[in-house]
Amino acid sequence: MTAPLFPCGHTSRREFVWQMGGGFAGLALTALLDADGFFTRHAQAGTDRVANPLAAKPAHFAARARSVIFLMMNGGPSQVDTFDYKPALAKYAGQPLPEGKTFINSGGRKIGFLTPAFRPFRPGGQSGLLISDFFPRIREHADKLAVIRSCHTDSHAHGSALVAMNTGKTFIGRPSLGSWAVYGLGSENEDLPGYVVMLDKRGGPISGQPNWSSGFMSAAYAGTLFRPTGDPILDLRGPAGQDAAHQRAQLDLLARLNQEHLDARPGGHELAARIASYELAYRMQSATPEAVDLSQESARTLEEYGIGREPTDEFGRNCLIARRLVERGVRFVQLYSGGGHLEDTWDAHASIETNHGRHAAEVDQPIAALLTDLERRGLLETTLVLWGGEFGRMPFSEGKGEPGRNHNPYGFTMWLAGGGVRGGIAYGETDELGFEAVVDKVHIHDLHATILALIGLDHEKLTYFHQGRDERLTDVYGRVIREIIA
Repeated sequence: MTAPLFPCGHTSRREFVWQMGGGFAGLALTALLDADGFFTRHAQAGTDRVANPLAAKPAHFAARARSVIFLMMNGGPSQVDTFDYKPALAKYAGQPLPEGKTFINSGGRKIGFLTPAFRPFRPGGQSGLLISDFFPRIREHADKLAVIRSCHTDSHAHGSALVAMNTGKTFIGRPSLGSWAVYGLGSENEDLPGYVVMLDKRGGPISGQPNWSSGFMSAAYAGTLFRPTGDPILDLRGPAGQDAAHQRAQLDLLARLNQEHLDARPGGHELAARIASYELAYRMQSATPEAVDLSQESARTLEEYGIGREPTDEFGRNCLIARRLVERGVRFVQLYSGGGHLEDTWDAHASIETNHGRHAAEVDQPIAALLTDLERRGLLETTLVLWGGEFGRMPFSEGKGEPGRNHNPYGFTMWLAGGGVRGGIAYGETDELGFEAVVDKVHIHDLHATILALIGLDHEKLTYFHQGRDERLTDVYGRVIREIIA
């Protein structure tokens, strides 16, 4: 008697023939997918495409901007008190919000009456852009600004709105805007981080690290935190008694061991990022102290930024460090004004005049100096400067006779300057009260698409393959605001 073909009895002849047919069909499918570029595309989309993930990469198309400085006003500045003048608020002062204006009143706080701007607006530059007396120094640069007055977002709560402004979604776990920029373009200086974040000494944003996270991407693309006071990065010097040659030998041995481990387990993104981070940390020991050494700057420059006196010293230092970083090829720098919660941020529930007066005094001169300095050094053409918060504020007060305003995600203002932006213009409109965007509305996806376009990246082509899907910063929609691009 002939022995059975499959002695274990797990596969019949019929199943064997069926599996052979499936295999041949799979070969045909593989050939078709390969011809379509499927394997090439997805082999690269979710992995580190070069030995050093921060190595410079070509843009999708030519662009003037090479770096971004994001000036984040944590807490939500009031658009009707800063860059969106609404004379109707004086006309209807003391009256309630008209019927038909439906909204979520964040935190269930009291709803008061329509309240005019707390400081006068005046025209700036040849464009005559109206800018509040909260920002007299920035107003001198009105002809550089593209003011977007019709922004809107998806959350009225600080934590989720901050995450949305930074990552495009209200939930955590997504790569931030800076991570997408570095993933797409790399950095022009491999001895410094590609993405740097400087917080306010009063604390970070309420939702914390997810605001500069690389999410599902390699950790190599995450933001590197610089301290707001003292040495920006601790432990830049090697261990006592160890010279550079000894440290280099240790790192080389560690790199070889890690690489052997990685070679045996391909696809280990976190280990690859860890290897790259050790090398970057070693190089930073030489490059970072020089990059953040403000003693190299002239007394005139320090004076312009307001360094050495209050209330401008901290934000002035951070703005100057930001200029020095982009000058050295860092791709994305984000500065936070306001930290912690409530009045330590731009979250002006108690008093617009007190809160915005305090925070605007801290940032107005340093931001103006940054724009002047970038222009003087020929860097403004290649550096995109972005200003704004996670949302705006309501046109009415929080109760009768109370001078604060509640959160407003329905209509708020951001502005951009440099990096290929048309200056001296206002784009979009809120209604006559400044309550909601009504003309040329700009969702945060549109804002992100525009920022990426200004640095040479197509937001629809900049994808990362994750869990069976090509993910992108703008999800499934987003429009580049061509009208503000020079």
